[in-house]
Amino acid sequence: MIAFADIREALTPKQSPQLYDVPLLYCMLMLIGVGFVMVTSASMPTAERLFDNPYHIIIRHGMFLVMGFFLFWIATNVPMDWWKRSNAYLLLLGLGLLVLVLIVGREVNGAKRWIPIGPVGFQVAEAAKLYFFSYIAGYLVRKREEVQENLKGFFKPLAVFGVYAFLILMQPDLGTVVVLFVTTVGLLFLAGAKLWQFFGLILTGIAAVVVLIIAEPYRMARVTGFLEPWEDPFGKGYQLVQSLMAYSQGGWFGQGLGNSVQKLQYLPEAHNDFIFAVIGEELGFFGVFSILIVLAVFVFRALLIGQKALQCGKEYEGYFAFAIGIWFAFQTMVNVGASAGILPTKGLTLPFISYGGSSLLIMTIATGVLLRIDFETKMATKQATSRGGKR
Repeated sequence: MIAFADIREALTPKQSPQLYDVPLLYCMLMLIGVGFVMVTSASMPTAERLFDNPYHIIIRHGMFLVMGFFLFWIATNVPMDWWKRSNAYLLLLGLGLLVLVLIVGREVNGAKRWIPIGPVGFQVAEAAKLYFFSYIAGYLVRKREEVQENLKGFFKPLAVFGVYAFLILMQPDLGTVVVLFVTTVGLLFLAGAKLWQFFGLILTGIAAVVVLIIAEPYRMARVTGFLEPWEDPFGKGYQLVQSLMAYSQGGWFGQGLGNSVQKLQYLPEAHNDFIFAVIGEELGFFGVFSILIVLAVFVFRALLIGQKALQCGKEYEGYFAFAIGIWFAFQTMVNVGASAGILPTKGLTLPFISYGGSSLLIMTIATGVLLRIDFETKMATKQATSRGGKR
């Protein structure tokens, strides 16, 4: 089992190899630290207005952090065999939660995505992502040859994705569906699917997203606001215009921590989906660049863990690590791209930094899984080396 004593030991400089990926752990801690500071800075005006307490949101964020570290510790101690045996049950649990939220979920701004648990709401789509990726990893281990050789094996996981996508779109939550789709396509490609299947699936996915956007007026309004935000700066393009103004005021070194103007009731969701714009305004280009570097290192370490697991013969663990890496990379790209006007606005959090309890909890669990995969891979490699030496 991995415990915090092991973490302290791993962080202590020594000659022997670390039991798990220390750079990944450092990246998570740095991102969580930056997130705590920036959520505090960005949320105070909103918390003062809504709750008459400037610290209300950050107190809730701190509570989620405590729970997140506890779940992280549990995830590092759960053997990957448990995930491998349970992936089908977790998939069914995810389906059950997605159905349940449509029945008893709490509606916020026209979206029914949260199941109320006491004073907080849990966004079930976040957990569904992790469960679905675990299932896809298990499927690729069982049916990799079938995926590579015929269409039946290729389309089976897409049928499961279709059920998940339908339930999530009923909430509605197109952003999560896109994340699931991109990660699934990436894993199928890594598993050896034929190129024509890969590109055909991408084109089909793009066409489906276009249809879904055209079918819903609010999604079309977001795209219109994205393409020409300055034509209606106080209507459809308001949020993007305010976000771009925040970036422009940041310059190279920023206005200084706590000195953002746009967070003062100008930029909606300043502590959530658009927190990166506040970071740009307060910390400037160098702050933004530094955070992106840390996120890139995190994703690189996740993919490296997956590669090492595959080389060690741990296919399920390898594909699961790849899924988590692709998920974090794509979600970062969409969040940053939306706030910078590169992509249409989507309600996806910035990993470990945005305010959002459900996202924070699931992402800390995912990081714990990555560390567990790395730990088991290194232990297996060490045992194999020891046996080879004895011979």
